[in-house]
Amino acid sequence: MNYRFDIQYDGTRYGGWQRQKTTENTIQRKIEEVLSRMTGNPVQIQGAGRTDAGVHALGQVANGHLDTPMSCEEICEYMNHYLPEDIEILQVCQVSDRFHSRLNAKEKLYRYRIGTGSHKNVFERKYLCPLHETYNVKAMEQAAVYLTGTHDFKSFCSNKKMKKSTVRTLYEIRLTQLPNELQIDYRGEGFLYNMVRILTGTLIEVGRGDRKPEEIPGILEGRDRGLAGFTAPARGLTLVEVRY
Repeated sequence: MNYRFDIQYDGTRYGGWQRQKTTENTIQRKIEEVLSRMTGNPVQIQGAGRTDAGVHALGQVANGHLDTPMSCEEICEYMNHYLPEDIEILQVCQVSDRFHSRLNAKEKLYRYRIGTGSHKNVFERKYLCPLHETYNVKAMEQAAVYLTGTHDFKSFCSNKKMKKSTVRTLYEIRLTQLPNELQIDYRGEGFLYNMVRILTGTLIEVGRGDRKPEEIPGILEGRDRGLAGFTAPARGLTLVEVRY
């Protein structure tokens, strides 16, 4: 049977979501190990988003095929019993054999959080990028308008050897000012490697006055990573939701 897993995790101490040959310390590997022990057979799962090292998730979705007599509730309870405390399975349910967490995803919502106050937030330090600066949010919003829509985002991708299409659609970029914090929400059909973090770095540079919003079209047209801004730190990024 094909099962869907809704997952939360604090990515601080992991090498990202995706299984890797160089380390066993990834979210995917930890979950697969528990499921393999539970069923007595090797289990592989697919995640909706391959979050980078240090990136968090409130609403990651994965799927995998299991051969087990256990109910969905029992599977969920077993997984949470054996998984580390910084990984939590919110829900397990049976889905169609054709369901694929990544290929069937229609939208993904990522949130980047920037600390803007003069003091660090001790209890949120792992989830905020602590830049402690004042930004021209209106200029950032103007730049975001240029980025919204369907574009070739090659300038915003760290994978220089990317052979597949780098065209993506961003439905919305929303900036929200809170006390001592600036949140940037990105809602799109899908994202390239480091894309959200590079978009954020570019918007930060606009907010600082280092770039003008009107430079964005040229960055997109140039299709060159060197034209865009810096890659914002992973700690401020969270995969909030995957929609189907």
